[in-house]
Amino acid sequence: MGLEEEIDAIEEEIASTPYNKSTEAHIGRLKAKLSEKKEKLENQSSAGGGQGYAVEKTGDATIALVGFPSVGKSTLINALTNAESETGAYEFTTLDVNPGMLQYRGANIQVLDVPGLIEGAAGGRGGGREVLSVVRTADLVVFVLSVFEVDQYERLSQELYYNKIRLDTEPPSLTISKQIKGGINVTKSDSVELDEQTIKDVLREYGYVNAEVTVRGDPSIDELIDGIMDNRVYLPSIVSVNKADLIDRDYLPTVYENLEEIGLDPEEVTFISAEKEKGLDGLKDEIWEALGLIRVYMDKPGRGTDYEEPLVIRRGMTVGDACRKLGANLEDRFKFARVSGPSAKHDEQQVGKDHELADEDVLRIVARK
Repeated sequence: MGLEEEIDAIEEEIASTPYNKSTEAHIGRLKAKLSEKKEKLENQSSAGGGQGYAVEKTGDATIALVGFPSVGKSTLINALTNAESETGAYEFTTLDVNPGMLQYRGANIQVLDVPGLIEGAAGGRGGGREVLSVVRTADLVVFVLSVFEVDQYERLSQELYYNKIRLDTEPPSLTISKQIKGGINVTKSDSVELDEQTIKDVLREYGYVNAEVTVRGDPSIDELIDGIMDNRVYLPSIVSVNKADLIDRDYLPTVYENLEEIGLDPEEVTFISAEKEKGLDGLKDEIWEALGLIRVYMDKPGRGTDYEEPLVIRRGMTVGDACRKLGANLEDRFKFARVSGPSAKHDEQQVGKDHELADEDVLRIVARK
């Protein structure tokens, strides 16, 4: 029996086995085997080589436009950035990865227009594996759907999942420390519903014999396997619905119903017309928020505060992080900083490197020469 037949057989057994506490450990072992064989098949398929896409990341953040062919991704990147991606009303207009730079609120956000995905992309169909490898490097996935086919979202999400991209979720809290002897010892928090035996059985499928394992949260079997495999990418995502200018107002409730059927809140997606350049300001706002970017205006000695070219960092970052991004050994030479703005208790508050900055703070760093 070949690998593909083995995978089909395991998938059939999982589908035909009812999930309950008595079958949990068995299903866990099956899913671990399935994941391992899929990984093996993927490695075999990619061993033959093939043309890939290599895009150097630049700017403050990178986003990937993901959609099926002819949903208007090329038109959208042209409207958002300085790119000149070829557009056309036919499939596969984009055959390569086209980068562009969106300049917004002082940030340089790299936008990647990747070739349209097709079903089976994660399995390599239509060069999909190479396309998805580019998506894995992004900081944010922006789904681009046609207003007439919003159900594409489910198939696109599935292709990303098969390519080990996990959207809008956190990695499982799992630590594994290999030991020389003693078997597998599991420590889990009260919130974990998986049986200890299931966790041990899954680990054994991956070759663990002696290990100290700690599990927190409430991971499913699939999430536990994700944590063990340690090659998953976790990314945030947002959804845009393009060609909104082409529908009658009477059709809008139908679009809302279709979105709700696939688990999307119509109020949380962004309706746009890339062709007419409508709704793009709202989309830029959504991108900004999803990336968690903030602006910090630097107060430069002798030159005053630079409001034109802010330092762009991620929400939650500190003065120390700002020093590292600015370079010039500022972190090592740091004496103290003065901060005015939303994160400060008062103007020019003296702070250390662990002070968390907020959007539109003014920062002056005092450093040794």
